[in-house]
Amino acid sequence: MAKLKNIIKQLSLDDYQSIYDQLIESNADKSAYLLKSMREKQLTDVKVMEELEVNTNAYYTLRSRLNQKIEEYLLQQMESPRTDILKKVANINEIIFTKKRAIAVATLKKLEKELLDYDLSNELTIVYKYLKKLHIHSQDYFNYSQLYNKHVAYTLAVDKAEDILGEYFKKYGNYTMDPNEQGRLELNLLYKEINNISGMYQSHRLYVYSSCVNIFHRLFVESEEAFEEDEPIEDMLSNVQKYFNQYPMDSIYYHLSLVFEFLKLEYYNHYRVYRKAEKFFEDVSESTSMLLSNYTLYTYPAQFLLTKTERHLRNETASELYDENLAIFHDYEVDTENIPTHVTYVVFRALSCYYAGKYDEAARWINNLLNEISLKKYPIAQLEVKTLLALQYCLMKDFDLFNQLINSIQRQIRLLGKENCDHILFFTKILKISISDIKKNKYEKIKELADKVTRIERKHFSPTLLVQMNEDFLQRMS
Repeated sequence: MAKLKNIIKQLSLDDYQSIYDQLIESNADKSAYLLKSMREKQLTDVKVMEELEVNTNAYYTLRSRLNQKIEEYLLQQMESPRTDILKKVANINEIIFTKKRAIAVATLKKLEKELLDYDLSNELTIVYKYLKKLHIHSQDYFNYSQLYNKHVAYTLAVDKAEDILGEYFKKYGNYTMDPNEQGRLELNLLYKEINNISGMYQSHRLYVYSSCVNIFHRLFVESEEAFEEDEPIEDMLSNVQKYFNQYPMDSIYYHLSLVFEFLKLEYYNHYRVYRKAEKFFEDVSESTSMLLSNYTLYTYPAQFLLTKTERHLRNETASELYDENLAIFHDYEVDTENIPTHVTYVVFRALSCYYAGKYDEAARWINNLLNEISLKKYPIAQLEVKTLLALQYCLMKDFDLFNQLINSIQRQIRLLGKENCDHILFFTKILKISISDIKKNKYEKIKELADKVTRIERKHFSPTLLVQMNEDFLQRMS
C-alpha cells in the first residue's frame, strides 16, 4: 500500500491528470476516487472503504487494479521513445538507399548513441553492420568491424545468460520437489556457467541476470558460508538497484524490479530480519498472481507462497489467507505444465482452506491436483500432498477414504525408506491415533509425536511441516 501511495504522489501533474481522466472515461469511478484520495487526501484505508462502500477483499482488488493501470500507463510512456528508436532501426535500408553518405553516417552515429543509452545490443549489431559497409573504403572499416563482432558476441552472451536463467529455475523447481545430489550438482554447474559468462563482459545486464541466480542460489541451495570471499548479497541488491535507477527507461529492468523486491524479502526472511522483510511483503503479495504467471524465467516465484504461509503462521493470522486469496488470485491463470509451481500453488490454496476450517474444500483442491497431473516423477512431493489430503479426511471423519489413502501412504514410505521421510512417518502416526477409537492417553501420544515433527527443520517442498502443531491442533486431533 505504501508503495502505491508513493508512486501516486510522485506522478507528475500531467501524468496524474491523464490517468485520472482515463479512469473516469472508462467508468472506473471507484478507482478514480481511490487515486484521488491517495494523491490529495490523508484518509485511512478503513475510511476509504466506508466511502466506497466496499469490503476488505473488494478494496484489495481495487488497489491491485489501480496499481496495474498506473503501471500500464507508465510503461506505455516508457515504451514510446524506445518504439521510435526501433522504427528508425527498421528504416535503415531506406536511409542507406535514399540519403547522401555523410547524412547516412551521421544518422547511424546518432542512432548508435541512442541504442547505447538504452542498451539495445541486438539493434546495435545492425547499426554497426551498416556503418562497417559505409566505411568499406575507409580506415574506420576495421574499427566498425571490431565493434560489430564484439556486439554479435555480446548479444549471444546475453541470449545464453537468459537461457541459463530459465534453465536454472526450471531445474530448481524439480530439485525442490525431489531433492537429490545430482539436482544440486546441476544447479551448481548452471550457477558457475552464468557467472563465467557475466565475468567475460563489463555488462550491467549480465550482472543483473547473474544476480538473479547468485542471490537465490545462496539462499536456497548452498549455504552463505561457502561464498564468504564472494560479493555479499546486500552489495548485489544495492548494485542492481543502482542500475535500475541509472536505466529508468529500460522495460526489462522496470519489470525485474519486482523480482528483486521478492529477493530482498527472501533475503531478510532467510536471516530472520522480519522487520525489514515486512517493507517488501505487501508489494510482493499484491503482485503474487503476476509473479507466478510471468516471472518463472527469472526466479522461482512459488517460494513466495511458502514464505507467505510461514509469515502468517508466525503472526497467527493464517485464517486470513483464505479471504486474501479470493482477491489475489481472481484472474490467475494456472499452468499445469509447470508442475512444481502448480503443485505449490494448489497446496498453498489447500492450506489456506485448512486454516479457515474448510476441510472439504481443501480436500477438493488436492484431489483435483492428483487427478489432473502425475506426481510419479516426484515421489517425496507426492507423499507430502497425499499426507495433507489424509489430514483433511481425518478432520472430516471420512473413515473409508482415510483408511484407503493411509495404506497407500504407508506403502510409499516403505518403498522410499523411513529415513527419507521421518516427519511424514510421525505425521501419519498422529493421524492414525486421532481417527482410532483409543481414548487412553490420546492427547499425550499425539503431543509426543507432534513435538518430534516440530523439531524437524523445513527444507525444500514439505507442506506437512507448514501444518502448525499448536494446542488448537492437538485438541482437534484428540
